[in-house]
Amino acid sequence: MHQQTLHKGLTLFIAAVWFINGFFCKLLNMVPRHELIVSRTLGPQYAMPLTRIIGALEVLMSIWIVSRIMPRMNALTQIMIIATMNGLEFFLVPDLLLWGKGNAVFAFLFILLIICNGFFFNRSASELEP
Repeated sequence: MHQQTLHKGLTLFIAAVWFINGFFCKLLNMVPRHELIVSRTLGPQYAMPLTRIIGALEVLMSIWIVSRIMPRMNALTQIMIIATMNGLEFFLVPDLLLWGKGNAVFAFLFILLIICNGFFFNRSASELEP
């Protein structure tokens, strides 16, 4: 597969993951477990509004990804968010995660995918960075 085609496909896939998790799982509350995670980590009084804010930010992340504006900064931001979020969940609420502490494996693989796509498959990134 041509590297540019692979990069575009992975970019859309990564953006879709953020969009689906933000819009469907959190904003539309189709996966109530997300609100439970926020409730247990930050308090029940803040769970609903913070879950919706997190969902909106994830939708914005998906838009930033497909915009291809500052793609390397975007990749680094995604990596920091995923590592922080999954690290907190690993220690604070592993019982609420879909695969328990095994979620860390999927988070790590997703981070590797973001690294490969943002830094190795992205030949035009230097043209878009300031």
